Amino acid sequence: MSSIGNFLRRNFEPLILSAQVFVDLGIVMLSCWVGYLIGWNLGSADPTQGLEVYRQVWALMAAVCLVSFHAFGMYRPTKSLLNMEEYKSIAKATVVSFFVFWTLLILLSKANRGAEGTVIEPLLWLHNFIDLEFDPVQTEQFSRITVVISFVVILVLTTGSRFLSFKYIQSLHMRGIGNRNVLIYGTNDWGKKLRSKFMLVPTLGLNLVGFISEDEERRGEIIDRIPVLGGREDLSRVTGEYKVSEIFVALPDQEEDDVMEILSECERIGVRYHVVPRFYHLLSYKIRIQSVDSIPLITRADRRRSLTTQTAKRLLDLLVSSTVLLLGLPLFAVFSFLIRKESDGNALFIQERVGRDGKIFRMYKFRTMHQNNSGDAPTPDSPYDPRITKIGRYLRRYSLDELPQFINVFKGDMSLVGPRPEMKFIVEEYGAVERERLRVKPGITGLWQISYARQNQIHDNLDYDLYYIEHQSLLLDLVICALTGFAVVKGTGAF
Repeated sequence: MSSIGNFLRRNFEPLILSAQVFVDLGIVMLSCWVGYLIGWNLGSADPTQGLEVYRQVWALMAAVCLVSFHAFGMYRPTKSLLNMEEYKSIAKATVVSFFVFWTLLILLSKANRGAEGTVIEPLLWLHNFIDLEFDPVQTEQFSRITVVISFVVILVLTTGSRFLSFKYIQSLHMRGIGNRNVLIYGTNDWGKKLRSKFMLVPTLGLNLVGFISEDEERRGEIIDRIPVLGGREDLSRVTGEYKVSEIFVALPDQEEDDVMEILSECERIGVRYHVVPRFYHLLSYKIRIQSVDSIPLITRADRRRSLTTQTAKRLLDLLVSSTVLLLGLPLFAVFSFLIRKESDGNALFIQERVGRDGKIFRMYKFRTMHQNNSGDAPTPDSPYDPRITKIGRYLRRYSLDELPQFINVFKGDMSLVGPRPEMKFIVEEYGAVERERLRVKPGITGLWQISYARQNQIHDNLDYDLYYIEHQSLLLDLVICALTGFAVVKGTGAF
């Protein structure tokens, strides 16, 4: 590997984060300019003022936004599941920036009027630094509507910019650029599950070079095309030879003393480690760590959602479902005609599914398979499944077969966002962890549908549903709906 390649590998994250700061700065300044042009066209921005007044306003807006972005963790190297927390942070940081900006303007205007001897006096240095020679409180100096428009544009463009940034970074990782060499310590089922996650999501930036095994008989084997490179005594040699930066210890059933010895060895050789914990699914929930004297205790956080959150979610469901059903009537008629023309049977496929708290309801979809092949059977895993009709293949590709489910949303059986509803015979096989999916209403879309695992079975991907259940909010629903829109337009809906 060249010196440039080594430099990029070792400094990939700092370089990306530094570039992101400059990109965000450019996006904020562009948003200010776009907001000014929109305000000008709407007649709210006075072109006779020129750009000098707005230049100073934009400088303050950019400073406030970048500080807020940093405060809300938008420049952390670690990312959340499907970047959900990052998208939520953009909205929160933009709203906070808006209020901080106006607060600073009011305080600076008082400093401009000479409010010495008050709590405003410490802000005089900022006033002098940006050479603020106008009174921000006087509306004739600049258009407040233009500033409001600018913040709306900041929210939209920053979200779009981050979406593209995530995709670009993912493409770099998929090409092997900036990937970190890692090991998995453990060849048990948990080690194999980690390996599957790494293969499923190459955009994590992790290049799995091999396994480390406690079992001497497994050393030298090839597990799912990944070699077992040695045992505990080989850890130092392997990490140096393969330039390993992180080790994932997948031994949740191992004795605590053994795991602690492995971690001590990782610390001795100076490599970062991650541990798959015992009670893996318990830690997927929101938890509190308490203690009795020196003994730590894990307690599950309060599960209750506020009445405001529940009301807002239901109002969103009603608003969107009623709009889709009214505006989509012509599409419903066209699709129904095409389905019935190609194959005999009803245009709608109606099937009993299990909803919240185990309640059975009738779910509606456009029929995409031949009538005699529709029923309680495994979901097709290919667009070329012979059971699927020609029009059904098109409907599935763009998720248009899900449109009748807005009837279920309007009735209250389903929500826009939530875990997908399963068939009764599958739910009957649920264990305690799987039944957590039944705590909320099922949804038309969700985290699983916009993930890399969407081609796998619903019940095999609990991580996405548990994350949503524990972090559900109106803001998260809006983010998922927006990303679902991108997926539908791209034609990456479920088969």
